Amino acid sequence: MYDCDKRKLNNHARVQEMMESAAKAAKATVVTSEFHQFNPYGVSGAVIIAESHLTIHTWPEYGYAAVDVFTCGEEIDPWVCVRHLISELKPKSHQAMELKRGTLGLPSKMLKHKPDAAVQA
Repeated sequence: MYDCDKRKLNNHARVQEMMESAAKAAKATVVTSEFHQFNPYGVSGAVIIAESHLTIHTWPEYGYAAVDVFTCGEEIDPWVCVRHLISELKPKSHQAMELKRGTLGLPSKMLKHKPDAAVQA
């Protein structure tokens, strides 16, 4: 995302809140998150979700944010996260692409991303 609000990109608490709310907007299950404020500026962090993770790295001095949204299964729409972050950061331009990864050739109903009692035993 290019030409974002530089103050937002350098606000550790705000970046974390935006990333967590993006995950929740997509109805993902937030497990934990970890964010770091760099000196003199920039924030990097990850939101771990049961369905995979979201990460961000910001360069406030350039108004730039790089975001990755990794999700598994059919339940979570990663584009909901992307649209949420665009609405929050208000970039003047952005680029996005979707890459399919980890496809196992199994029917989606066989791929579970929530706890399964049989597996936990």
